[in-house]
Amino acid sequence: MSRRYPPEFRRKVLDLLKAGRSVAELVRDLEISDQTIYNWRRQELIDTGQMPGVTSADQAELVAARRRIAELETELAVHRRAAELLKEVVPPKDRYAVIKRMAAEGLPVEVCCRVLRVSASGYYAWRDRPLSALALRHVWLTDQIRAVHLASRGTYGSRRVHAELRLGRGLVVGYHAVEMLMRRAGIRGLPGSRRPRPKHQTPTASDLVNRDFTHSAANQLWVTDIERHEALTNRAMVKGHRRHSVVAG
Repeated sequence: MSRRYPPEFRRKVLDLLKAGRSVAELVRDLEISDQTIYNWRRQELIDTGQMPGVTSADQAELVAARRRIAELETELAVHRRAAELLKEVVPPKDRYAVIKRMAAEGLPVEVCCRVLRVSASGYYAWRDRPLSALALRHVWLTDQIRAVHLASRGTYGSRRVHAELRLGRGLVVGYHAVEMLMRRAGIRGLPGSRRPRPKHQTPTASDLVNRDFTHSAANQLWVTDIERHEALTNRAMVKGHRRHSVVAG
C-alpha cells in the first residue's frame, strides 16, 4: 500500500528539485521513493501546461464525481430495498427494524436513516435498548408463525396460520396480531381461488304497472305478496288493496 503524503510535503520536495537538489539526494535525505518524486514532477509539468495529461484539478473533480455516483447508487439501492420491505407508511420504530435488516445486508446506516427520514441517533438508541416483554413475545410468535407456514409448504395465509396457532397449538393470540407479524416478517400464503357465484337463471316478470298501484274500481289491479310465497299451499294474495287468502287446489 502506497504511503500518502500531505500537499505541503509534496510542494517542499518540488521546490527542492527546482533549487537544484537531485532525486537521489532527496530519496536519501527524506526517505521517499524515487518513483514518487518522478510522479510528482511529472504531475507538476502537466499542471503548469508543459506536458499533456489530466491536471490535478481535473483528477479531483473525477474523484468527487465517482464518489457522488457511488453515493447515489447506494441511495438508490436503499430506496429499492425499503420499498420491498415497507409496503405502507409505518411509525419510526417499524422503520428502525427495517434499517437494522438493511444494515445487516451491508447498506450504510446513515444512508438508510436519511432515506427513511429518521435520525441515526434515534436508530442507535432503539437498537441498543433492551427488548420489552411485548417485543420478546412478538419474536417468539413470529418463530411459531414461521414454523406453521413452513409446515404448510408455504401455502397458509394469515387466517389458516391463526387457526393452527389457536386450535392446533393452543396459543392465545389474536388474528390481527398474526396478520401484523406475518406482514412484518414478509410471510405470505398462496392466494386462494374463490368459486364464482352462480347467476340466477329463474325468469322474473317485468313491472307491468311501473309501480303505479292506483285504481278506480275492484279487479283492475292484482299483485302478489312474495314475502311468504309457498307453492301449492296457502298463498296470500292482494286483491284491489284488500288481502284475501287463496287456497291452491
